[in-house]
Amino acid sequence: MNQEQEKKDAALASLTYIQDDCNLGLGTGSTVKHLIENLHTVREKINTLVSSSEETTCKLQDAGFRVDELSNIGSPDLYIDGADEVTRSFYMIKGGGGALTREKIIAAASKKIICIVDSSKIVDVLGKFPLPVEVIPMAKSYVAREIITLGGQPEFRHEFITDNSNIILDVHNLTIIDPPELEKKLNNIPGIVSHGIFASNAANVILVGKNDEVLTFNNQ
Repeated sequence: MNQEQEKKDAALASLTYIQDDCNLGLGTGSTVKHLIENLHTVREKINTLVSSSEETTCKLQDAGFRVDELSNIGSPDLYIDGADEVTRSFYMIKGGGGALTREKIIAAASKKIICIVDSSKIVDVLGKFPLPVEVIPMAKSYVAREIITLGGQPEFRHEFITDNSNIILDVHNLTIIDPPELEKKLNNIPGIVSHGIFASNAANVILVGKNDEVLTFNNQ
């Protein structure tokens, strides 16, 4: 079975987690796109929606949904998003689409996080996928030097500006044995707005489309 079908299967499986009167947060990317395309089937259960990117907001509005501000919702009941990599310890790398900062904010505010992925995204160790780091433009060179001291090789993402008017450095050659520790180190570098390690905001549930089934992993 191809990856797109696996993504769709995982997205459809996440619909069952949307309960009545749900304040729902949605992420960004190709797997979430499948979820939005089928969100009308649970429309009556959704109280409010908040989005992690302008891209997702436009898709929701095109589907006939009104998107609210996170400040008005407070704490979403559920946040559903994909990932570029996820481990069986529920740690994730996110931000391939560049929406990592808003994704991390909504994830931190939400009561429950569901990660929806195809089977290729499950890894034993994070880092094969380049780690996205959102950086204030004036700090680009400084942040790049600091990341090199941590063993990474930063690459400027050309012709890309985030929804927050910042730039992205994609960090290669990392083997992230201890995601919480690296998350803390990156958080302490001035000029980094956010980065794609989701360790303190790990997933509560992972739904993995694999062949003709969906595997469920629960973080107890």
